[in-house]
Amino acid sequence: MKRNRKLAEKLITFGIVIAAFLLCKILIGTGVMSRSLRGQLIPICVYICMAVSLNLTVGISGELSLGHAGFMSVGAFSGIVAAMWLSKGVGVESQLHCLLFAILVGGALAGAAGVVIGIPVLRLRGDYLAIVTLAFGEIIRNVMNCIYVSLDGSTLRFGFINPGLPGKILLNGPMGATGVKKMASFEIGFVLVLFTLFVVLNLIDSRDGRAIMAIRDSRIAAESVGLNVTKYKMMAFVTSAVLAGMAGALYGLNFSTVAPAMFKFDTSILVLVFVVLGGIGNIRGSVISATLLTMLPELLRAFSDYRMLVYAIVLILVMIFTNNPKLKNAVGRLLPRRGASGKEAE
Repeated sequence: MKRNRKLAEKLITFGIVIAAFLLCKILIGTGVMSRSLRGQLIPICVYICMAVSLNLTVGISGELSLGHAGFMSVGAFSGIVAAMWLSKGVGVESQLHCLLFAILVGGALAGAAGVVIGIPVLRLRGDYLAIVTLAFGEIIRNVMNCIYVSLDGSTLRFGFINPGLPGKILLNGPMGATGVKKMASFEIGFVLVLFTLFVVLNLIDSRDGRAIMAIRDSRIAAESVGLNVTKYKMMAFVTSAVLAGMAGALYGLNFSTVAPAMFKFDTSILVLVFVVLGGIGNIRGSVISATLLTMLPELLRAFSDYRMLVYAIVLILVMIFTNNPKLKNAVGRLLPRRGASGKEAE
């Protein structure tokens, strides 16, 4: 019964995403969706992937990471370089092939960065881990401010604090990437969301996922039965970094100009807000909260200068209501109790 219930919850999550995609396509086809909301579709897909991947670290592994924007920036800039090299250096005309290649490269390099950061960081716990991941996120952003990349024919040339490179400049230090050919599409964003959900949900239900959650619940008990704590924490952290890098590559190729300043500490906090508001460890909640909170500032545009104030008030009210015991009890009475249904089944 428990396995069937988990499968049903997975199918409901995938069904919600697929239904939302079909609804958006219908609204776009009929011309009902405004241009401003159409422009939010790819960022919504990106932030869903970011929230779900961070929830793997924060909710499932139980480690507070504040440097998720750093992995996103690695994926964004490496994806842009990969796409520009493949399209202009190699001469591949298919934008789909260039975009998929960029997403794979962005995920791979972000995963490599996750390994480099995770080896020293995951030996820490609690607030110390949060502070160090925050520092690494800022280090990555500042390193991106110093990197210059040019395309000389079919050869990529790299420079550190050296803007005088031959060929066409792809990354120009603090100015970032300019003149980027926009390749991102809503359809690929939808596929990336499904892929992220597939990876995270299956990891949670796997043997490795149960080991990760056992370490989260009691590190001492997990070590006493022979679980390799560092291995499983690294698995969750690197998987989260890879998914964030893939989302970053899609995000970078959605704009003509991408600067390192777009991936500041604020971005990491925004993604963490999605996770907390949707429920720590609740993957479906991360999908819903990332969607609603990404759309909310655009929907509040009619309030002009007061829209971010209204946005903040909405966040505060939602957090108050979701942490209200009386409200939780009222909702619990409306929903069937899992424990009771399980006993009846037995």
